[in-house]
Amino acid sequence: MNKRLLSLDVMRGLTVFLMILVNNGVGHEQFTTLRHSAWNGLTLCDLVFPFFLFMVGVSIWLSRKNLTPRKIIRRTVRMFLVGVLLHVWDMLIDGQWAFWHDLRIWGVLQRIALCYCAGAFLVLRVKPQRYIYIILGLLLGYAALLCLGNGYMPDESNVLCRVDRWLFGESHLYHKSPIDPEGLLGTLPGIAHTLIGILIGKTLKTLGTLKSLGAWGTLMLFAGLVAAVWLPLNKRIWSPSYVLVTCGLATLLLWALIYVIDQKGHNRWCHLFRMFGTNAFFLYVLSEMLAPVASHWGVNETIYEAMLSGGLDPRMASLCYALLFDSMIAVAAWALWRRQIFIKI
Repeated sequence: MNKRLLSLDVMRGLTVFLMILVNNGVGHEQFTTLRHSAWNGLTLCDLVFPFFLFMVGVSIWLSRKNLTPRKIIRRTVRMFLVGVLLHVWDMLIDGQWAFWHDLRIWGVLQRIALCYCAGAFLVLRVKPQRYIYIILGLLLGYAALLCLGNGYMPDESNVLCRVDRWLFGESHLYHKSPIDPEGLLGTLPGIAHTLIGILIGKTLKTLGTLKSLGAWGTLMLFAGLVAAVWLPLNKRIWSPSYVLVTCGLATLLLWALIYVIDQKGHNRWCHLFRMFGTNAFFLYVLSEMLAPVASHWGVNETIYEAMLSGGLDPRMASLCYALLFDSMIAVAAWALWRRQIFIKI
């Protein structure tokens, strides 16, 4: 497949659209599927980040000819710093001027940065035939670490919590639970996750048909569900079964999108997501900058209360506000698309 696949931009954009949607609910009552699982389990909300990380892997392979060590390091540092600066921005908006005392180190962009760095360097230095062994080694090693280190306990005995606190200190980690969902050790299965995306990207480049793409997606989904019998699905610790199930679902979604959009030409419905996909990182960062401003000024609560006064169910009011916020980001996506401006981090 030599031509650029529209479905890749659409899937990336759909993922970012959903990331912004699930991150901007208001109130205590929200649809369960739009909230992260409290611990073990899987919801729609739990799919958006792994889908995006999967697409990072696909993109690494498709752009591998432009990769150099210098470019990889520069992009890794930029993404990591932007992630940290988003935490700084959030704290400054809340009036925490001495932000360095409680500044969280980890986050979504930080994990993407490290996984991108590892995946890109592996593409440069390691033959593709060895990727599957690296993936299996990372997942099996991480599974052993979880089993031996209370990895499925949502408390301070968890090895993920103990390592993060030992290396970085409690004040610089996620404050809403003992386990930082984007902590250091969870990057290991994240790298495996990215490598799976890279292998799927290789499949797109080398196959004349998409039959094996569907087969790989089904195989990963089945393997993940079997593994979940012993190692439950858990987004917060990025469990091995979670990697396999989400990569399987992402592969099947990409397969379906390629069939519908690129092979059958049914693409009129997806223009919004294409606009989101061409500036995915920038639009995500923009949303993360605007959300704390809206919260600090009470804009979200005011609109939410107005919707409740109008008779909406609290869960529907929360969803409507999130859609309204997403629509505002869509205006920015349209403005950039109209001017053919593509901002890369």
